[in-house]
Amino acid sequence: MSSENGQSGGAEGAVPEQLALIRESVRKAKAPKAKPRTWRGAALAKELPVARVVVDKGVLHLDRYFDYAVPEELDEAAQPGVRVRVRFGAGSRNVRGGRREGGGLIDGFVVERCAESDYGGPLAALAQVVSPEPVLSEELLGLARAVADRYAGSLADVLQLAVPPRHGRAESRPSPPAAAPPPVPEPGSWQRYARGAEFVASLAAGGAPRAVWTALPGPQWADEIARAVQATLASGRGALVVVPAGRPAARVDAALRERLGEGQHAVLTADAGQERRYREWLAVRRGAVRAVVGTRAAMFAPVRDLGLVVVWDDGDASHSDENAPFPHVREVLELRASRDKCGFLLGSWGCTVEAAQLVESGWAAPMVAGRDQVRAAAPLVRTVGDGDLARDEAARAARLPTLAWKAAREGLKHGPVLVQVPRRGYVPRLACERCREPARCRACAGPLEARDDGALRCAWCGRGEGAWHCAECGGFRLRAQVVGARRTAEELGRAFPAVPVRTSGREQVLDTVGGAPALVVSTPGAEPVAEGGYAAALLLDGWAMLGRPDLRAGEDALRRWIGAAALVRDQGAGGTVVIVAEPTLRPVQALVRWDPVGHAVRELAERAELGFPPVSRMAAVVGPPDALSEFLGAVELPSDAEVLGPVPVAAAETGRPRRSGDAPPGEQWERALVRVPPGSGAALARALKTAQAARMARGVGQQAAVRVRIDPLDIG
Repeated sequence: MSSENGQSGGAEGAVPEQLALIRESVRKAKAPKAKPRTWRGAALAKELPVARVVVDKGVLHLDRYFDYAVPEELDEAAQPGVRVRVRFGAGSRNVRGGRREGGGLIDGFVVERCAESDYGGPLAALAQVVSPEPVLSEELLGLARAVADRYAGSLADVLQLAVPPRHGRAESRPSPPAAAPPPVPEPGSWQRYARGAEFVASLAAGGAPRAVWTALPGPQWADEIARAVQATLASGRGALVVVPAGRPAARVDAALRERLGEGQHAVLTADAGQERRYREWLAVRRGAVRAVVGTRAAMFAPVRDLGLVVVWDDGDASHSDENAPFPHVREVLELRASRDKCGFLLGSWGCTVEAAQLVESGWAAPMVAGRDQVRAAAPLVRTVGDGDLARDEAARAARLPTLAWKAAREGLKHGPVLVQVPRRGYVPRLACERCREPARCRACAGPLEARDDGALRCAWCGRGEGAWHCAECGGFRLRAQVVGARRTAEELGRAFPAVPVRTSGREQVLDTVGGAPALVVSTPGAEPVAEGGYAAALLLDGWAMLGRPDLRAGEDALRRWIGAAALVRDQGAGGTVVIVAEPTLRPVQALVRWDPVGHAVRELAERAELGFPPVSRMAAVVGPPDALSEFLGAVELPSDAEVLGPVPVAAAETGRPRRSGDAPPGEQWERALVRVPPGSGAALARALKTAQAARMARGVGQQAAVRVRIDPLDIG
């Protein structure tokens, strides 16, 4: 084993008779699993006796290839792209018979076979070829390397995301033969958009158009994606669709089955199970299937002759992987579109600032409907602001303002009504009724919550609070600062006793509901699709989403509101949306006008003026104060880099999964943001990766971790 520049040791000094005996004994032996440990004395492959391997070690100072000797018995199976097991970490002292021995077994992939290596020392031999299936193609390897470099990560970490775990039974079964290309589809509902029909025609003709698509409200988006995929397949090329979750994946899956028939596309989602997912992935790699729909990990699907990549709802946080190096689906598919010179379609009911930048830069063209089409497809949106609430006796005494209550009552005459509540649970946040001071735990200062049984408990440490009083004014009465979904469902059940109430949230997410009158209380992102559309929607506590201390708060709130309102019937069919938020705020105005693109364009202009992403590139560096200071002092940043901070970061709340960048419980961490102008992003990633690799090589990274994330979603 060596570094990237290894050289075969061989067994050339052995007596020829001994070599013959060893070769014969190896031939008669059973196929080894992880033995012999070193293939001691075994003859090497006659041609290309060196295998260059990427090992499954996701540490930055080992982010390179390692050279191994190829025993003659593994010559045929050890081809580029196959999985292998190798001995790693033996050091250079444990050498016997010209072959390096020892070390622990570790997985890897053969990336290249060489005639010789530049390394002057002895090499270890490949321990085992796990499978002769070449799962790592040259194209996938190049993409993984590009993603690792962009996000200051290691190639091994990206390959863990890109290549699913092996399943022997799935691998042993042959994939079905590839189907003939389907006929060219009609434009259908794509004609509602400017350049929509041209986009589909260009795909069918073998073109590579790039578009940012602002979809009209309603369920047609899945069929429109399926038509674009069919047009691409008709040209003899493949297509890849990535959606944020399993529910939209199921809708695109159903639309593709209707257009292409059974077995003509693969579905790659986490809930499919290891065997089925690997079987579907192999069918794609072998070329038996040329269309793929899936969630985040499907962004690396090895589609042959890729002609189109599609990402739906790129603003959803699920598109950003929470494992190092934290790649984002949108950015990876942009890389694939550029590398493979294929079509690109970014679609959503809303519009992110990053999507607006793609249009602003000229990299992609806008694909939007005219205002007449928007007004015909969108519901009527009405607002309830702070002034309305102050004058509304019903709003002060009950959960719903009068306008929202009337809209719900009228909507229930014609079908289901959706109620969007920003928080799950019963009463997630409480405050003093007199002075509005948030109710805090006396032990840890965490926020108090009211559970279903009425007891007060701390959301951080879990301690009960039986005799709370306000430390500011001495009050003893509490009010709900933000009311949860279950409490809202309970109150609405009392307000409309003859109507069934259903909830959809983290504990139980509904996929669909019927068209009969019902109240459907949902947290953002968990809204089920109603048969025939909702008659009305109530968007409550809008300030809770707008008030988050986050650069993306307004954009994300608008995206979630539009996502819920898009499930409501159009204005001509009586569809009404009532939002409880200050009507003068920009996101609320964008919802009323149904103009997400205009909101994104204005946000982009403001961020350009302030130097915020996506106009600039930014990295978050998080860790203990001393380690963070040492790291920032050692890294050689680009000359145009600007360091913001460091500032303290909050510890992870008890009971909530710890996210990347959260401080461990009981520790105080800090975060610094490093910002560079356009054109210096690659230099920033390279500098941070080099500094992190140097820390790990010295062993410092094992004592005090410093985490680096390029393009963080949450920058405060």
